[in-house]
Amino acid sequence: MTDHKRWFKVAFGLAVFTIIYNIAEGLISTYLGFEDESLALFGFGSDSFIEVISGFGIAHMVLRIQNNPNSKRDNFERTALRITGTAFYILVFGLVITSLYNIYTGHKPLTTFWGVVISIISILIMWILVVWKRKVGTQLDSAPILADANCTLVCVYMSIILLVSSGIYELFGIPYIDSIGTLGLSYFAFKEGKECFEKAKSDKNCCCD
Repeated sequence: MTDHKRWFKVAFGLAVFTIIYNIAEGLISTYLGFEDESLALFGFGSDSFIEVISGFGIAHMVLRIQNNPNSKRDNFERTALRITGTAFYILVFGLVITSLYNIYTGHKPLTTFWGVVISIISILIMWILVVWKRKVGTQLDSAPILADANCTLVCVYMSIILLVSSGIYELFGIPYIDSIGTLGLSYFAFKEGKECFEKAKSDKNCCCD
């Protein structure tokens, strides 16, 4: 197996792992977020499910580049991007409305302990993925794969927001901090949605280059 083929195999493996991890993270986070009445954790889990759709587009992209390094984004990827972007916008609308309602009613989560645990795990996993994707992108001299590595950093940022909001609430019980954390997640989800539509319309790799 040539070095190029080996690194493309690693790139595809990372894409598949990301899909599986996000499915697991989404299931666990939405369940625990619902049970603990933590909107931030529930929203974080919902975002993970949307990342699964994006992950299928990335896996397809890796195979496309392997077969034809100079090829442009195809219809499958553009459709996946539009679906992902729409899902992000729907999520943002739901999270913002619910956050404002929770602030208005003074609703507080039962606990944010699991938000702390899941966010720490997510930060570690996502950072490892960023490092590996950058390594693969460098070895293959692939701008799209390097761009995907940069975009994975957004998941790290969102995990940090969940960690901070969940940690502050768990330690100090400050009202509304869970809802404020949710609004922070909504900001990044909106940016991701906007980027998806921009990418679907062009051959730009990633707005976070």
